[in-house]
Amino acid sequence: MVVFLIRTAIFLGSAALGLWVASLLIDDVHLTVSGFIVAVVVYSLAQWILTPFILRMTRRYANAFIGGVGLVSAFVGLALASIIGDGLSITGGVVPWILATLVVWLVTAVATLVLPLIFLRNRREEKKNAASA
Repeated sequence: MVVFLIRTAIFLGSAALGLWVASLLIDDVHLTVSGFIVAVVVYSLAQWILTPFILRMTRRYANAFIGGVGLVSAFVGLALASIIGDGLSITGGVVPWILATLVVWLVTAVATLVLPLIFLRNRREEKKNAASA
């Protein structure tokens, strides 16, 4: 249960980091302080729910596009997060949407690889020490 909670926190943290970095790097991506949590939760839920669905549909109908599943689910997550609540807005046409999708996807992908190594390493070391004691 603890590992599940840690992984959930890492998932939410990586989404928060991705949205925040996109808002820093791309002029047309705006986050409000009051709606930031809502944007992170909506984006994360959309990613969590839609990624398996999009992957299943891609495998069934367009197997060559499996590599783009993360990008598509990141785009859909951004679209839903910008529609629901006032925490995220992306203006300026198509280019900011494409850039935001790429930045958020890349940051969340790297964060979900690196953060578990940092946070779950301590947990593994604790288990290892407890087993040897």
